[in-house]
Amino acid sequence: MPHATASWLVDNTSLSFEQIAEFCGLHILEVQAIADDTAATKLTGRDPVRAHELTMDEIEKGQANPNYALKMQKGPEQVRRTKGPRYTPVSKRQDKPDGIAWILRHHPEVSDGAIGKLIGTTRTTIAAIRDRTHWNIGNIVPKDPVTLGLCSQRELDALVAKAAKAAGIEAPTDTRLEGDREALIEQLRAERYAASHVPEEKEAAPVEHTAESLFKH
Repeated sequence: MPHATASWLVDNTSLSFEQIAEFCGLHILEVQAIADDTAATKLTGRDPVRAHELTMDEIEKGQANPNYALKMQKGPEQVRRTKGPRYTPVSKRQDKPDGIAWILRHHPEVSDGAIGKLIGTTRTTIAAIRDRTHWNIGNIVPKDPVTLGLCSQRELDALVAKAAKAAGIEAPTDTRLEGDREALIEQLRAERYAASHVPEEKEAAPVEHTAESLFKH
């Protein structure tokens, strides 16, 4: 999710647009558009530190040196669980229904069993949220489980890719700015060009005075 990551870096760091663009694999004008809120879709920032893609030390190095290229951190190897549900801290358990609702809405191809293992919940709870019979359904708001801290982006991507392959469909990609991207880049390029090539005002032509004009009034 490069655009969401870029949005977070723009809002929460003093890194240059060039550094953010290089790290996220975006065009610098796309980062400029995100910073100016001219992107077609308002993005929800994605924290690369929580996703184990960057460390705060790495961000501080970049902020101290504009020419420094951020290095992506290799995320820790996930501990493979053989049996039993995922353990979720007590403080995060209330967020589970929101994460489940998000997966059901955006990735209906993922099975209930796979959601249960990823989030650490039961098929009964998943079915209740899908059927809108959950006791707290009125307060459930679909939210990205990665943002909620219920799983890592790597785990979610792997789960979605596996489900898409089993269903015979193409795994979704981050295309929120596609279609408008080229037009956006061209518009920003034209605006910057126009701003840097403003013609100097021509000097006013000297006014020739005659005896008649001088005594006209």
